[in-house]
Amino acid sequence: MTTAAVAGPCFDTAREVADAVLYEGYVLYPYRASSAKNRMRWQFGVLVPPAYGLDVGEHAWHRTECLAEPRAGADLVVEVRFLQAQRRTVQQVEPDRSTRTVDRLELPDRVLVPWDEGVEATVDFRVPVADLCAAGGQPVTFPFRRPAAEEVEDVRDASGRVVGRLVRRRERIDAVLRLSAVELPGPYQVVRLRAVLENTGEWSPGVGRAGDREAALPHALVSAHLLLGLTAGSFVSMTDPPEWAAKAVAECRNERTWPVLAGTDGRADVVLSSPIILEDHPRIAPESCGTLYDATEIDEILALRTAALTDQEKREARGTDDRAAAVVDLADSLPPEIWERLHGAVRSLREVTDGPPVLVTPGEEDSALEDLMTPQLPWWDPAADRSVDPGTDHVLVDGTPVRAGSRVRLRPGKRRSDAQDLFLSDAPALVEAVLHDVDGLVHLAVTLDDDPGADLRRQQGRFLYFQPDEVVPVEAP
Repeated sequence: MTTAAVAGPCFDTAREVADAVLYEGYVLYPYRASSAKNRMRWQFGVLVPPAYGLDVGEHAWHRTECLAEPRAGADLVVEVRFLQAQRRTVQQVEPDRSTRTVDRLELPDRVLVPWDEGVEATVDFRVPVADLCAAGGQPVTFPFRRPAAEEVEDVRDASGRVVGRLVRRRERIDAVLRLSAVELPGPYQVVRLRAVLENTGEWSPGVGRAGDREAALPHALVSAHLLLGLTAGSFVSMTDPPEWAAKAVAECRNERTWPVLAGTDGRADVVLSSPIILEDHPRIAPESCGTLYDATEIDEILALRTAALTDQEKREARGTDDRAAAVVDLADSLPPEIWERLHGAVRSLREVTDGPPVLVTPGEEDSALEDLMTPQLPWWDPAADRSVDPGTDHVLVDGTPVRAGSRVRLRPGKRRSDAQDLFLSDAPALVEAVLHDVDGLVHLAVTLDDDPGADLRRQQGRFLYFQPDEVVPVEAP
């Protein structure tokens, strides 16, 4: 009798975020190889050959540990994902059909230069959780290899004539994934899973090349991360574990990676272990128009800057990398409605008083914000102390009563440490309130006469504050 294969976990949602991790920092604005930001490549999750990783601050392995509650017969499915650095050199074809390596090759639409491209690599493994537990904590080893390869691409001009060649070379990569599991004692059926991904390549830097990162990168696993899934059961959140699991979570050791829940529709059957710290169930913003390779930037600003590059800068970006060329073309082709969407979105609004979030229909954000900006209650709480009232209290300054509505000139004292206040010396201002603090000191809340945001400050109760000996009363006009 045959049995149907157990369906694996769905990695689709997790892959969207994992792709952003895979290409984070791949090529940065202004997307040219000549840019200083693009000369130091590959910042995250680089697993270097062991011979290079000695005493240089980069490592050959990373470790993921997390808790799982597998059901009977569950399999652990692991997807190892990384980029392989592919070194590209540029050759020019001479009139006699010979070739020579050059630093740049000028074409009408692009400028080709040497560059390290990233080739996606994925390796899948599947093992019953029961087999891992039966090994008593000893790792089950899964070695894998990426073979060396070389590719040659002809470069043609507008007439179709071959004017150059791109030679792409990939080096061999050897690595191993070690999986182990231990059942934890207690009333809950919990397993501590461990996944160690290690570069085991035999590359060595050679004489006089110790610390040569450029030579080591083609032999490295770049932006390496893991997707782990259970065919039956769930993982425990490492960021916000339930109380019963808090101690066991604290004992897990994650080195150079961090696992977060990443299942579809909020499920806990998938974990993304990333070299970049994320929150549980991370997701790509729906407003994002495409991959810009720099998640620390605001998409709108980055796209605007890219669209504003000169024609020569765009030629250099297009020749740097096909993915950089796609970013330039994307920024040049965005329609107005996408720019408007990139300008921002309000997910929900909530009043500062207690209450549920105020949901806003898309397109009505401005009116909703205006409603929240309109004060429904005084910005101070009269119930706290009815013996004072910032709107009617006054203080004597040089024998003159100063209260809300009084006009003064600011004379900040030298004892003040705020240099910004010193810039306001002799500035005309309007007293908005007289305030008393818990130490018995009196403070004057003021707005500047020439402040275009004075009305907004009044609505929000955000003022400049001075003490009575730092103002001079001015007669009302």
